[in-house]
Amino acid sequence: MYEALGSLSLDLLRAFEAAARHRSFTAAAVELGTTQPAISQQIKRLEEQLGARLFDRIYRGIEVTEVGALLFEQVALGLHHIDAGLSAISAQQQHEVLQVATDFAFAAYWLMPRLHRFHAANPQVDVSLVTSERNHNMLRTDIDVAILFGDGRFKQGESHWLFSEEVFPVCSPQLLKDRPLPLPAQALLEFPLLHLRGENSSNWFDWSGLFRELGITTPPAPGQLRFDNYTLLIQAAIGGQGVAIGWRHLVDNLLVQGLLCRPLAQTTLSRLGYYVVLPQRKRRGALIQQFVDWLMSEQASSAESLNGLALPSIAV
Repeated sequence: MYEALGSLSLDLLRAFEAAARHRSFTAAAVELGTTQPAISQQIKRLEEQLGARLFDRIYRGIEVTEVGALLFEQVALGLHHIDAGLSAISAQQQHEVLQVATDFAFAAYWLMPRLHRFHAANPQVDVSLVTSERNHNMLRTDIDVAILFGDGRFKQGESHWLFSEEVFPVCSPQLLKDRPLPLPAQALLEFPLLHLRGENSSNWFDWSGLFRELGITTPPAPGQLRFDNYTLLIQAAIGGQGVAIGWRHLVDNLLVQGLLCRPLAQTTLSRLGYYVVLPQRKRRGALIQQFVDWLMSEQASSAESLNGLALPSIAV
């Protein structure tokens, strides 16, 4: 393959392409960072190897011969393709992908609304989210960072506390109509409750546990709507279909936007929280540490804004 190339040097072809394009050995030398005699010698060697004259030497300059013009057209195209390929490889090596594992709810309601700030500060980094309904019992081998909910004791790797969680009822303002806030805890018995399927077998609060914390002795109604996905459950609450258990750091933006509100003043602190987990098999690269530092700074900013988050008034 490529028999015609023989032992031709790429340097000779580059020198020829520059000289033919500029119609000048001197200008070619300036572009390639060499001297005019060196370019002249390279062209002479190329002509000798090809057995053809590529330039006519004229008074104060050069002209490309018919053979030279034919060669220039193909060499210029070939060098362009080579340069484009090398540039693509260089760009790919500079563009890094960070694999981040977490649950659907955290990704949708906490991480995604903030991720644009990480991209703005790190435009060369892509974040690929790997999500599941519950915590990842096993992390894929390509996962760089995980954000998991639990007690911080994860077999998956070294964990760093991100924030503890508070839970409280949330609902659409439209569900409350013009009732004054906050409502007494017993008022929850008057509303349809949205249930997360399998809550009682997970680390998440269920309505029975929240009722106990709120001092409500009547058991919660089973509810006509049950979900196996917290994101869908919250969308149902936004749609006015019932009251959901809100996890503060997941619903804070929705509270600020007025899509949800807190009908009760009481809040319950979970003994669990979200942790940044670094797989033990992963080397601690600068990019991973950069992302972890960003998560921690976002947590600090989130904590400051949440401290000033009061019960919103209801306007229907």
